[in-house]
Amino acid sequence: MKCLNKFILALTMTAVSGQVMAADACQHKNEFTNYVNPWIGTGGHGHVFLGANVPFGVVQLGPTEHTHGWDWCSGYHISDSVLVGFGHTHLSGTGIGDLGDIGFLPVAHCSATETKFSHANESVRPGYYAIRLQQPNVFVELTATKRVGFHRYTFGADNHKGMLRIDLRQGTGWDNWRKSGFSVESPTMVTGFRQSSGWARNQHVFFAAEFSTPVKVKKQVGDSIMVLTFEDISKPVMVKCAISAVSVEDAKANLKTELPGWDFKATVAAANQAWNDELGKIDVDTDDETVRTIFYTALYHTMTAPSVFSDVTGNYRGADGKVHHGDFTNYTTFSLWDTYRAAHPLMTLIHPEKQKDMAATFQHIFEQQGKLPVWHLMGNETDCMVGNPGAAVLADMVLKGFVTDKEAAFNAMKTSAMLDERSMDLLKKYGYLPYDKDSAFQTVAKGLEYALADDCIAKVAKMLGKKADYKYFYNRSRGYKHYFDRKTLFMRGRGSDGSFHEPFNPFKSVHTADDYTEGNAWQYTWLVPHDVHGLVSLFPSEKRFVEKFDSLFIVSGDMGAEASPDISGLIGQYAHGNEPSHHILYMYNYVGQPWKAAKLLRQTMSELYFNDFDGLSGNEDVGQMSAWYVMSSLGLYQVEPAGGKYIIGSPLFNEAKVNVGGGKTFTVKAHNNSKDNIYVQSAKLNGKPYAKSYLMFQDIVKGGVLELEMGNQPSAWGTQIKNRP
Repeated sequence: MKCLNKFILALTMTAVSGQVMAADACQHKNEFTNYVNPWIGTGGHGHVFLGANVPFGVVQLGPTEHTHGWDWCSGYHISDSVLVGFGHTHLSGTGIGDLGDIGFLPVAHCSATETKFSHANESVRPGYYAIRLQQPNVFVELTATKRVGFHRYTFGADNHKGMLRIDLRQGTGWDNWRKSGFSVESPTMVTGFRQSSGWARNQHVFFAAEFSTPVKVKKQVGDSIMVLTFEDISKPVMVKCAISAVSVEDAKANLKTELPGWDFKATVAAANQAWNDELGKIDVDTDDETVRTIFYTALYHTMTAPSVFSDVTGNYRGADGKVHHGDFTNYTTFSLWDTYRAAHPLMTLIHPEKQKDMAATFQHIFEQQGKLPVWHLMGNETDCMVGNPGAAVLADMVLKGFVTDKEAAFNAMKTSAMLDERSMDLLKKYGYLPYDKDSAFQTVAKGLEYALADDCIAKVAKMLGKKADYKYFYNRSRGYKHYFDRKTLFMRGRGSDGSFHEPFNPFKSVHTADDYTEGNAWQYTWLVPHDVHGLVSLFPSEKRFVEKFDSLFIVSGDMGAEASPDISGLIGQYAHGNEPSHHILYMYNYVGQPWKAAKLLRQTMSELYFNDFDGLSGNEDVGQMSAWYVMSSLGLYQVEPAGGKYIIGSPLFNEAKVNVGGGKTFTVKAHNNSKDNIYVQSAKLNGKPYAKSYLMFQDIVKGGVLELEMGNQPSAWGTQIKNRP
C-alpha cells in the first residue's frame, strides 16, 4: 500500500506544482504553507478534509465522493475516483459522516449525477484546491473566505454546453436531506436553503450564489436539484457562494462583506496569507524536511475547527434552534471528547485572542440548551461520546484567565455536572456507575471521564472560594478509585452490589457494548490524568505501578472480532490511534522516569506519523491527533485537563519559537538534539538552572526561553520527587 501511496503522491505533487501555478498562487521560501501536505490523512483511517478553506472558517469547500462509509466521514478518501460534487461544508477526521451541504458539479449532460476523476489531476495547498475533470472537460479551481466559497471553472475548447448541477439533496455519510428550495433572484443570483438531519439532528444552511456571467435554468427536479447553463464560457466562469445558518439575507451579507469583487487570484493569495499567518505562530528549526512537513501539516489540521458559526451581521443559530444576535464570534464543531486533551491546550497558547469568544460560545450554548456542549455541530448537541468534556475545556479557560465572568462559568459547569442524564443520576446515587444499572454500557469509561471533569470543576470552585462545592466535586473526582481492582490491577466494571464484572478479559473489547469506550482494560486503567499520584497510590507500591505500566507497551493479546476499529496505532496495548491513550506516555514523568517517556515519545512521533496518505494512526478527530504531535514535537504536553501544567518530553526540533500573543515569544531550544540524543540531561529557564520536569502555563505565556541539553543516555534530570509534576 505504501509503494502505491508513494507513486500516487508523486503524481499528485506534480499536479500540485502545475495547477497552483495556473492559479497564480505564488510561493516563497519563507511561506509556512509550503511545508503543508494536505494529503496526509486522506488515506487509511485519517478521515481528514481535503479542499479549500481558511483557518476556522465555516466554509470548507472541496470534493465529495460517491462512496459512503466510515473511511469517507469527511466525504473524501484517496481510494475513491468518483465525484458527486463540491460541497461547501465538511468534517475533518471524525468517526461519523455529516454535512457536505450545497453541492456544485460541472456536468456533461442534464441527467449526470457524478463524474469519474483521477488523483493525478488534483492539486491542493492551504486555501486552494483544483482538479482537471475529463467529463466534462473543465478545470475546476476552488478557494474560500470564512463564509464564502469561490469557484472558477475554465471550460475546454471542446465543451460547448457549460452546465453546472446544484444538488441540495447531496450530503455526506449519515446526513439526510429533509427539505430545500431555490430562488432565481436575477440572471446572476441564485439563492436557497437546505434543511437536513443526521449526526446533527436539525441543520439549516442558507446560501446565496452569485455568478460572473448570466445563467439559465436548463433543468430542475423539484426543490432540490437544478442544472444551470452559462451565457458565456469563452472565459472562466466564476461563482461566489456564501452560506449562513440564519437566512438568505445573512448569506448575502456574508457575500457582500467578505467577497465583494471577482479577483480569484487575490482571494487565493489572501487565503494563503491567512494560513501563513496562523502557521507562522510557531517557527521551528530542523534539518529534517520530512519532519518539518509533518509538523506544519499537523498544525494546519488543528485549525480546520472549531468553525465560525455566526454571520457578519452578528446573527447565529443557537443551540435552542432559534436565531440570536451576539457581539462575539460564535463557533461550532466541538469534538470535545477528543480535543480537550491537546487541541484546546494548544489553542490557549497560540490562539489566546480566540479564547474569549470560545468561552462565550460555551456560555451561550449552556444558556440555550441547559448544559455545556458535549459534541456540538451546526448548533446541535449530538451528545456523542462520554463524560463532561465541555466542563474540562471551560475550566481550563477559567483557570488560565481567559474568562471574565467566572461565576457564570462555574454555574454552567456545576449545573451540567448535576443533571440526571447520561448516567449522572447513577453517579450521584452510587458514587460510581454500576454496570448492572446502566443499559448504555461503557460505565468505566464514563465514570473515569466524569471524574476528570469533576476535578476541573473542583479546581474552579477552589479558585472562587466555594468550599462546599470544592469538597463535593473533589470527592466525586476521586470516584475513579471505585473501578480499580487491587487484585488484577485493572480498572473494571463494578455492579451495584460492589462486585466486579465477570468474566473479565483485559484485552477484549466489544464496541459500545462493554465497560469501556473504544478501548479495553489495558488502555483505560491509566485514564486518571487529573490525579496520577492518586492512581499510583492504588498499586501495592510505586515500583509495582511502574512494572505494570512498563508492561503496557509490550503485552499483546486478542481484542476480539467485535473490537472498535478506533483501537489502532498499537505499541503493545498502548493505542495511540485513539484519544484515551494520548496522555499516557507522559505519566512516566510523574514517577520520576522521564527517559522512558522520551524513548516512547520519539518512537510514536517517528513510527505513527508519516508524510503519506496513510500518515495518521487513527482518525484525525478534528485536530486532536495532530495537536498531540504539535505539542509533543515542541516537547510540551498538558496531561491534567485543566490548570496549565505542561509536562516536558523530548522535543524534535533544535529550536521552536512559539508566538504566545501580546508580542511575546516562548522558545524551546534543544541543544545537541538528534535521533540518538533524545534524553534531557539538564534544563535552563530564562538562563537559570531548571530541575522540574514540567512548566506552568504562566511560565510559558510570559515569554522566555527553555533550554534543554540533550544526550543519548538517561539522566537524573527530573527524577527527584520535588521536581516531578
